Amino acid sequence: MLVVNKVVITSVLPAPTLVLTVQLLVAVVVVLSGDALGWIKVDKLEWDKVQKFALVVGGFLGTLFANIKVLQYANVETFITFRSSTPLLLSVCDYIWLGRALPNARSWGCLLLLLAGSVGYVLVDADFRLSAYTWLALWYAFFTFDTVYAKHVVDTVQMTNWGRVYYGNFLALIPLAVMVPVMAEHNILAAVVWTAPKAFILALSCLMGVGMSHASYLLREAVSATFFTIIGILCKVLTVIINVFIWDKHASPEGIACLMVCVVAGTFYQQAPRRQPQAPVVSNADSGAAGQAQKQSGAEVPKQASGSRNSSSGGPPADATGGQLLQERQSLLPKTTSSQLASRPSVSNNSHR
Repeated sequence: MLVVNKVVITSVLPAPTLVLTVQLLVAVVVVLSGDALGWIKVDKLEWDKVQKFALVVGGFLGTLFANIKVLQYANVETFITFRSSTPLLLSVCDYIWLGRALPNARSWGCLLLLLAGSVGYVLVDADFRLSAYTWLALWYAFFTFDTVYAKHVVDTVQMTNWGRVYYGNFLALIPLAVMVPVMAEHNILAAVVWTAPKAFILALSCLMGVGMSHASYLLREAVSATFFTIIGILCKVLTVIINVFIWDKHASPEGIACLMVCVVAGTFYQQAPRRQPQAPVVSNADSGAAGQAQKQSGAEVPKQASGSRNSSSGGPPADATGGQLLQERQSLLPKTTSSQLASRPSVSNNSHR
């Protein structure tokens, strides 16, 4: 997609805003046509969802516009390398706002290596242009916000994936359609001499835009914001190879080496898991009170149960321990024979009296 957009704005239609408008319009038409034919399911426009998607569209528009301006003023390697440094910031954003844990030591090392590769590329870049890096800084801010907030919306707003594609492209189409005449890009369109190859390349970029939009929302739902970005970086390896054979604004060999360092670092990155909720802390006073209540309830239950059994039988409460002690005491007394009892009349008479 990056290479096709580069061809479109350099060889077909050098009007970035107009190219974006056409791509978004085609995406909306394709999605609504598929919904009308029953091939896909698209969410209808609802005011609550429109409000939540408004900031997504703002970040989306800012990222796309700055992206095309970067491609207009700098080579592709410059853009890719700056994108390779974004996961370092996004990993912190994942932890603060999206409920992810911080990366482990291996992943931190990979992120730092990404940053080192980016800095190294800037230092050896022979095609340094202040305007290009200004647009890159603007793109960096938009991209970070768009990645974090879009992930939040995907996780919290229940929609079909084609519905997300429809909302994103339709809401972005409105301000872009206004910007085309403001930036006088319609005059550029009138001056273009159209041929079949030019029309084909523009149509291809539009169809690829629909596919990219659908795939990106599916990927946002499946992985973290940081890992989503790293996957995009790794996909740029093929872009670099293609770029070497097409344009003359290449990075130096040292710059290419720094870029490959970024790609290798992204390959070994491990996605941070979601943070587990912590168990509630119980104070000593609460635990002591709970233990005392449990002991009291445990002492009362057997007593009540014994009383209920004795009352149900109708007899006096039996004391097994007391009966056993009485038998032991009787066994210790001297045994008296019948002749000894007969020789004690006085005792017997006294007892009758």
